[in-house]
Amino acid sequence: MRFDLVDLALFRDVVEAGSITHGAERSHLALAAASTRIRNMEDAVGATLLIRNRQGVVPTPAGRTLLQHARAMLAQAERLKEDLGAYAGGAAGQIHFLSNTNAMTEFLPEALSSFLSTHPHVSVDLEERLSDEIVGLIAEGGADIGIVAGTVETGSLQTFPFHNDRFVLVVAKSHPFASREKIGFAEVLDRDFVGLDRASALQRFLTSKAAQAGKPIKLRVQLRSFDAVCRLVECNVGIGIVPETTARRATRSMAIAAVELTDTWATRDLKICVRDLKTLPPYARQLVEHLRGAS
Repeated sequence: MRFDLVDLALFRDVVEAGSITHGAERSHLALAAASTRIRNMEDAVGATLLIRNRQGVVPTPAGRTLLQHARAMLAQAERLKEDLGAYAGGAAGQIHFLSNTNAMTEFLPEALSSFLSTHPHVSVDLEERLSDEIVGLIAEGGADIGIVAGTVETGSLQTFPFHNDRFVLVVAKSHPFASREKIGFAEVLDRDFVGLDRASALQRFLTSKAAQAGKPIKLRVQLRSFDAVCRLVECNVGIGIVPETTARRATRSMAIAAVELTDTWATRDLKICVRDLKTLPPYARQLVEHLRGAS
């Protein structure tokens, strides 16, 4: 059987996306071309690699075996590219980076900006995920570096401290909660919320916490940034939950108040996680060291 790197990358992308359509988009292939490649791979193996259903696709046992080898071979190809890049005038390569919402919004922009300015041949594929999803993908070799909440069990992954932050409730200064110093998440679930898009990692996290409390989140407006959430909160559209760093910055220019959440999950000790620092490409190891310094 013969698989090229495009085949292997496509199969990895399809499995990680849970869909041939979305996997084809990640691989920058037309859907028809991607479907043909998957069928040809199954013909070459002589076994079904994907189980197709209405929700998308999941790998069969043969597919999981192929995925494991595909990730290893693609990682090796990336290291080869980096090693040869030195002969073309400097290290070159791409880093697959996963982050939860908090780190991606508050801490990574400046850290990545300073790193990329001194590494012009390196690019970063940054994707937002829930912390437990990040741990699983890093462990499986599906990404190089992750930033997760300190409350998540990371198993055998190598971890390093990154930043400390916490989530707080933000309300308009005229809101009844504005006079409170502390409040529990369950106590505010009867109110209208302003939040991020339902597909965002943080919003999915808060939805799960609300479900544990036995109540849904009444999300009135969905936005793309914490700053936008604060602006709508100021206009009394609803209340919101944002990182304390965001709230501290917003209170300087907006008529809002920040109230401490008493829930233990509100504390966010962020950490960097990798499968094995020694096996990362040099430029990825350099990024890890840069992030540790930035913390």
